[in-house]
Amino acid sequence: MRKLPLVFCLAAAALSIAACKEQRQASDAAASSSAPAPAPALAAAAAPSKLSPAAQVGQRMFFDPSLSGSGRMSCATCHDPSHAYAPANDLSVQLGGADLKQAGTRAVPTLMYKDYTDPYSDEFQNPDMISPPAPGGGMTWDGRANTIAEQAAIPLLAANEMANPSPEAVVAAIEHGPYAGLFLQAYGADAFADRKRAFELAGAALQSFQTEDRSFHPYSSKFDLFRNNKIGGSLTEAELHGLRLFVDPNKGNCVACHLIGGGNGGSQDITSDYSFAAIGVPRNKIIPANGDPAYFDMGLCGPLRTDHLPTKANKGEGCGMFKTPILRNVATRHAFMHNGVFHTLDEVVHFYNTRDTEPERWYSRDAHGKVRKFDDLPARYQANIDDQMPLDGRRAGSKAPMTEDELKDLVAFLNTLTDGYVVPADARPEPKVGVFGPATPQTPATPAPTPTPASIQKTAAR
Repeated sequence: MRKLPLVFCLAAAALSIAACKEQRQASDAAASSSAPAPAPALAAAAAPSKLSPAAQVGQRMFFDPSLSGSGRMSCATCHDPSHAYAPANDLSVQLGGADLKQAGTRAVPTLMYKDYTDPYSDEFQNPDMISPPAPGGGMTWDGRANTIAEQAAIPLLAANEMANPSPEAVVAAIEHGPYAGLFLQAYGADAFADRKRAFELAGAALQSFQTEDRSFHPYSSKFDLFRNNKIGGSLTEAELHGLRLFVDPNKGNCVACHLIGGGNGGSQDITSDYSFAAIGVPRNKIIPANGDPAYFDMGLCGPLRTDHLPTKANKGEGCGMFKTPILRNVATRHAFMHNGVFHTLDEVVHFYNTRDTEPERWYSRDAHGKVRKFDDLPARYQANIDDQMPLDGRRAGSKAPMTEDELKDLVAFLNTLTDGYVVPADARPEPKVGVFGPATPQTPATPAPTPTPASIQKTAAR
């Protein structure tokens, strides 16, 4: 949907930050020309913290392949902690099911930074606090799960994912598994008595793990250091220019949907306003379901979500709309958009820049050789396509909003959103001499290790 011009305010704020940073970077450069080489340092990382019993249950579940019909697939199979809780491979859609050969219909998103996502609403208040209420919020690409717990239940039962035959089967696997006692400790001695409630508690455990474990929201990117004026957060000229393009309403205009600044619940720079938009992503022929020319994944209005299907009363205003994903760790991904049609960040920014000026580059052709623009959305719903910059509907063959060099700088900025940034050794200031003599060099904290099945089993055995 079209957003109101808050982007101008956000752009001004971001550019003000950038201007201050440039001044500081210039001062730092002048000072370093005569200063001794600074001491080495590591980026701040999420410190290990004790998880609640419920979160410990969720952690064990997350890495447990026995909670699948195949016995070989866990949550971490598709949401790999070492790949920002997203797939490690470059498949457009993942394979699951009892035989691990059933293809999904959508790209698997990251599970990071979900703790500030509000439930879905048809009249969601955009966190920019200016845009009018519109569809927004919720988990998954179509927002049909209101909480992390509800979302967690979807893959457990989906035939092309973990493929459990029923909620009761999931509960039975937990009850007869190695952490059944921990489940009872977390939820009470009668936690397995009511099977429906026990399944809901299992979802709640996964939610507790994802909200309590800081690896899901470490805020440890270079941009976080920059945004919070921390040592090591100096952006390069290309990265700063990319930030300007990100917020410029006449260039990238990414900030119109990928919000930078304060968000819901006191969150900062989540890089999504949780809104829904139809941007006309090309059809992905690799997805088996798309072999049927009558099949269309239309996001908000089906087929997976069924409460917004087109009717006489509802003409399909939401058809083709998908929830705006976060851009944190976007540079680590291997499949982009709801259907995984793109596999590099370079492809993505070029699509945004040339969707309208070079449609032949992105879309299929009909039997007569005519480009079928927006080929993954029926023509009757194409009025829903967003028309904000840079996707402003300009004439084919006209000048694109950004140059090749600008696109490179935009990608450079997007790379600063990757967590786990390690501050270069030469960016650390020399320890100062105080009244009690030279400061004792501090040993940088070791980043908290990413959870793995082996580490969890080892901890549980203690």
